[in-house]
Amino acid sequence: MPAYDDHRTPYVPNTEPHPWRRYVAIGDSFTEGIGDPDPDAPGRHRGWADRVAAVLAAQVDDFAYANLAIRGRLIGRIVDEQVEPAIALRPDLVTFSAGGNDVIRPGSDPDAVAQLFEDAVVRLSSTGATVVVFTGIDTNFTPVFRGLRGKVAIYNENIRAIADANDCIVADQWALKEVQDMRFFDDDRLHMNRLGHHEVARMVLRALNVPNDLQPMQPETLPSRTWREARAVDFVWAREHLVPWVLRRLRHQSSGDLVTAKRPDAMPMTPFAATPEGAAAAAAASDSDEAGDDEKS
Repeated sequence: MPAYDDHRTPYVPNTEPHPWRRYVAIGDSFTEGIGDPDPDAPGRHRGWADRVAAVLAAQVDDFAYANLAIRGRLIGRIVDEQVEPAIALRPDLVTFSAGGNDVIRPGSDPDAVAQLFEDAVVRLSSTGATVVVFTGIDTNFTPVFRGLRGKVAIYNENIRAIADANDCIVADQWALKEVQDMRFFDDDRLHMNRLGHHEVARMVLRALNVPNDLQPMQPETLPSRTWREARAVDFVWAREHLVPWVLRRLRHQSSGDLVTAKRPDAMPMTPFAATPEGAAAAAAASDSDEAGDDEKS
C-alpha cells in the first residue's frame, strides 16, 4: 500500500525569505492557544499562532505579531470585535479561524455561520493581506463529538468555497490526521494540548510554504485501562469540564467573558525559550542527522 504522503501535492521548499512583516491572528480559544500553557508566563497560553509567529519572526527583520483571539467567542462577536481592530493594525498576513463554537451548538446552521464567516473574509481580503482560513477537524475519532461530523463537513465545504472565491490559503485541519488522536488533546477533550498546537503550527507553515525546523513530536502511549477505570476518568471529565460547559450555556455565559486579547498590539516576537518537548525534538533531529552522517562515512 502506498504511503499517505504519496498522495499529497509535492512540497517544494521556498528558498526565498517569506514576504510578511505584520501578522495578526483572530479567532477563539483555538487561536488564543488554550491547552498549550506558556511555561514562561503562568496563566497565559502559547498555541499554534504564537509558534507560527516565532518561526516567521526568526527569518526576517522588523516582524510584528498581534493575537486578538479570545476563548469562547462565537463568530458574531469575533466579526464585531476583532475584524476591524485587526485591519487597523495594517497586517499583511491574517489568520482567521472561527465558527467552531457555533457549529457544535445544538440547532446551529453551518450555512448561516459560514455566511458570517464570508462577510468577514471579504472585508479582510479587501485590504490586500494574505488571509489564511481553517477547516474544522474531522471529529470521527472522538465519541464526544462524533455526531457533529456531518455539520463540520458542511461547514468545511463552505470554508473551502469562500477561500476559493477570495484567494485565501486553506489550513486544512480536516486532513491533519496526525492530531485525530486524543493524545493530542487537553484533559477537557475539546482543546488541543501542546503537541496538537505544535502539529497545527507545522501544518500552517507548510500551507504558507515557509521552511522551518519544527519536528514531529510523538505522544506518549496511553496507559491501558479497565472498563471501570475508563468510566472513572469519564466521570472526572464530566464533572470538571462538561457540567461547567453546560451550565455556561444555560446561563448564556462564556469562558471568555472576562478575558481580553493577549497581544492586542502588533509587537516584536521573540523565539521561545527551550522547552522539554523542543529539546526532545531537537535531540531527535540531531540523532537522525548523525545517523545519516555515519551511514555516509
